Amino acid sequence: MTRKRTGRAQAWAELLRVSALFSVPGDALAGAAAAGVRPGRGTLCAIGASLCLYEAGMALNDWADRAEDAAERPHRPLPSGRIAPNAALTASAALTAAGLALASRAGRPSLAVAAALATTVWAYDLGLKHTPAGPGAMAAARALDLLLGATASTAASKTAPAGNGRPHRHAVRALPSAALLGAHTYAVTAVSRHETQGGSTRTPLAALAVTLAVAGAASGEPFGRRPGTTTATSPSGPPAPAPHPHPHPHPALPAGRPVPSRRVLPSGLALSFRPLPSRGLGPLLALAYARTPAALLLHAALNPSAALTERAVGGGIRATIPLQAALAARAGAPGTALALLGLVPAARALARKVSPT
Repeated sequence: MTRKRTGRAQAWAELLRVSALFSVPGDALAGAAAAGVRPGRGTLCAIGASLCLYEAGMALNDWADRAEDAAERPHRPLPSGRIAPNAALTASAALTAAGLALASRAGRPSLAVAAALATTVWAYDLGLKHTPAGPGAMAAARALDLLLGATASTAASKTAPAGNGRPHRHAVRALPSAALLGAHTYAVTAVSRHETQGGSTRTPLAALAVTLAVAGAASGEPFGRRPGTTTATSPSGPPAPAPHPHPHPHPALPAGRPVPSRRVLPSGLALSFRPLPSRGLGPLLALAYARTPAALLLHAALNPSAALTERAVGGGIRATIPLQAALAARAGAPGTALALLGLVPAARALARKVSPT
């Protein structure tokens, strides 16, 4: 009985590609960083929704491809008979509903983004996957996932930028990060279309070019600032006026360095709060991102076999994590970036037991 349960758990782990789950939380965290807010309750809701919708897509993908997998991948859980097709479809529907429910807890705007994400996932698995629009649909899904994190985080954050009373509108600041993540996903998905048969040289080379371009963009100067780094506040009065717009309001600080905020205590003492430095961290993380799939993509281009192509796809999936970390660092959230980087060893270890593809 124990062996049977273990085998069933292994089958579900393969169906849901649990080793790829480590690449999901970073979407919401990078989205929060790009929107200029600290992770909070809304971010947690977005992470939960993203995990559910990602797993729904995995189960639905194998359900839709069960006939094709029977010929090309008979060892997969559905064609091998270890999981019934109806069970996979039911799990996909239940996970989709759970993801939407979690997103709704962060507000209606988050639910709207999650609904668009769920629609894209189902459209990809049920019709777009084997069409020229397939890579674009998958790229849109990943970009929407990052925007879900930005929307949920700003809607529930007390540190969201003030203005028109609708903090979720500030999630548009995450669009550049979403575009970069979408470009990476497009490249990986394009390569994955050849992983069962191989035979493509140009696609891995094109994906390598996209990877290098994304790495270059992700290594740029940080855009956006962490909340609480540019205004002064007093516990007994209104916010202090903004600093004079002089090119160098603090001559002692190098140009381009965020100006520390000052909080006045009741005793009259002043404390300065400086954000963690992220200028040098972003390029290092961008380099780590590019290094992960670059060699594998080059090998797949030189020898376009199915095995090497599949390895390149796996490397592209793992590279999502350092890319998310680089985007967080670029947005001025080095703490989030380093936390995401800590997921890489766990993802690599689990990938040795359960394939992410």
